[in-house]
Amino acid sequence: MHAFRTHTCAGLTKDNVGDTVRLSGWVHRIRDHGGILFIDLRDHYGVTQVLCDPDSPVFAEMEKVRSEWCIRIDGNVKARDPELVNPKIPTGEVEVFVRDLEVLGAAGELPLIVFGDQEYPEETRLKYRFLDLRREQMQRNMILRSNVVRSIRNRMWDQGFNEFQTPIITASSPEGARDFVVPSRLHPGKVYALPQAPQQFKQLLMVSGFDKYFQIAPCFRDEDPRADRSPTDFYQLDMEMSFVSQQDVFDTIQPVISGLFEEFGGGRKVDADWPLISYKDAALMFGTDKPDLRNPIRMQDVSEHFRGSGFAIFANLLEKDGTEIRAIPAPTGGSRKFCDRMNKFAQEQGLPGMGYIFWREAEGGMEAAGPLAKNIGPERTEAIRQQLGLGVGDAAFFLGGKASEFEAVAGRARVVIGDELGLTDQDRFAFAWIVDFPMYEKDDEGKIDFSHNPFSMPQGGMEALEGDPLEVLGYQYDLACNGYELISGAIRNHRPEIMFKAFELAGYGRDEVEKRFGGMVKAFQYGAPPHGGCAAGIDRIVMLLADEANIREVILFPMNQRAEDLMMGAPSEPVPGQLMELGLRLAPTD
Repeated sequence: MHAFRTHTCAGLTKDNVGDTVRLSGWVHRIRDHGGILFIDLRDHYGVTQVLCDPDSPVFAEMEKVRSEWCIRIDGNVKARDPELVNPKIPTGEVEVFVRDLEVLGAAGELPLIVFGDQEYPEETRLKYRFLDLRREQMQRNMILRSNVVRSIRNRMWDQGFNEFQTPIITASSPEGARDFVVPSRLHPGKVYALPQAPQQFKQLLMVSGFDKYFQIAPCFRDEDPRADRSPTDFYQLDMEMSFVSQQDVFDTIQPVISGLFEEFGGGRKVDADWPLISYKDAALMFGTDKPDLRNPIRMQDVSEHFRGSGFAIFANLLEKDGTEIRAIPAPTGGSRKFCDRMNKFAQEQGLPGMGYIFWREAEGGMEAAGPLAKNIGPERTEAIRQQLGLGVGDAAFFLGGKASEFEAVAGRARVVIGDELGLTDQDRFAFAWIVDFPMYEKDDEGKIDFSHNPFSMPQGGMEALEGDPLEVLGYQYDLACNGYELISGAIRNHRPEIMFKAFELAGYGRDEVEKRFGGMVKAFQYGAPPHGGCAAGIDRIVMLLADEANIREVILFPMNQRAEDLMMGAPSEPVPGQLMELGLRLAPTD
């Protein structure tokens, strides 16, 4: 007999009745029924009920066993009485009478209970992650993650992609976040960087003649944490292709992503139509470049209806350059109570409030109500209603000023309205390609900088770079799903002269570009093919498939919100001699 088990805790059926078996696992739950001990024994595969009474030679030892002890038992398989069969588990027709017991690992007092659905502080869960991962939901999430990665690999191989691994210790690359730097022992005063993405290497693979590349790539970025973003590292499906257009990339990756969501989405509808929405239109209609299309609400510019109107606040705003009035339609939201609640929401977001109009039944038809309706009059109000396609029982909310000042709040308000009014289809995955991103933006000091991936090809090539940088669009694209960015990619700038000009507009001189990206610049002078690709966030994909709201629920050993590993004690103070060996000294923190 095997030293630890003849079967897993999910492997016994009524066909095993009468067999002598050996099982190993963790004590999941203990029940004492009048001197008979019933124990749910759990391993990675499932649960088997074992029992022990005073007739067992190890009854006294079994009475000492506690939750989460790791034990091995030998026993005889018995059929459960028909009324005691548990159809919810594969082993529900049988139980094992214990004849022998070995404690493989005793457990101390538990900081969290594995059995059940108790909630614990995140600090406790992360500090004792090895216990947290024993919980049923966490086991499901991590197995889902493993299966998703396996499926990704199979789907990419089936499309003729080759999987290659790119370096982890490399040079810095501007990817929009801070690098994690690694001091060099052999080259004092110099540092390596952990890759924010395999960007340069995958482009170099295309120059090297490999037509289709992918990898499940670890990426490292020193970022502020969010519910959908890890503050230190994450994994992405990284891919690149030669001799392709933007549409070719879309046509390649769509069946991979669609297939994943159909395979692991639990029966939820997966939209087949993935619309292309410009960045400009996405900002207008949704207030974000990662819209949730399950929500049918589309915001609209209604400035003309307020220009010169009796509502002085909006009328005066529109006299300033770069201002607009935007409406958020709210079908079925036509009650003063709901309108007041949304106005309070806007105030909680730091704005003075949101104007609103709602339509209700009246003699002869309907009437518009609310302070705005009274100020702008029935003719303008009716024009707004018709533009927005609203009717009795509906409402509309209004925000004004420069879009940059209210757009994000408008986008969040759209989400809240859709959720609270039950307009958002929760049982669906809705995708959209966001395209035509601006290549450049102004920072807080008025300096021109890249707004997206700096290695993207500008639409229009060199000619486009001769005009206003803020008008230049890139062949850059993101895939949004249910309000999250899942994919980001671009057609790459493979022409050195265009690359130098693109970086020059962002303040990088030719010498600096050659110094920082010398390998890629040099490679592009030796017959670089047109190429493009994208990267899909695996953690975020699994988070959506698992129906989790926080990405830490689908990462084995995540950091907390302060980028700390509470289980391993990282970051930690350096071991004596480490800094000396690297020629470093830490600045005092006080």
